[in-house]
Amino acid sequence: MNDRPSGAAGPARADRGDDRPVRTGTGLTAAATVRYALVPVRRLSLDTVARRSGLHPDLIRRFVALGLVEAERDAAGRLVFDPTAPAVLARIQRLRSGLCLNYASIGLVLDLLDRISLLEAALRGRGTRSDNPPWT
Repeated sequence: MNDRPSGAAGPARADRGDDRPVRTGTGLTAAATVRYALVPVRRLSLDTVARRSGLHPDLIRRFVALGLVEAERDAAGRLVFDPTAPAVLARIQRLRSGLCLNYASIGLVLDLLDRISLLEAALRGRGTRSDNPPWT
């Protein structure tokens, strides 16, 4: 049974229950998976993040303004954070104190570390190693 409204555009993958490509009038479309959260994602308030990270709320607001930590605004306009925000803030503080980096360079280092993690995960996922000897 099709639960979609009669005027909805595009093929319904949920109707078939798989991710196989769907043939349309113009050809095959790419397989896409739509996922819905069964439980709403819990968000942390600014005060909770400040308490868990041990940082002043004004410093956390500054990190948000610099783009070092992601935050959204709730319906009342208050900052809300992902549950991983205290760990990100701890990482920022370790980079700041351990390497004496300014906040602008910390953003670059965080991006590079995330990219390295993705590349390492891809290599582990493929189970292959490079033919070249390691550079170290």
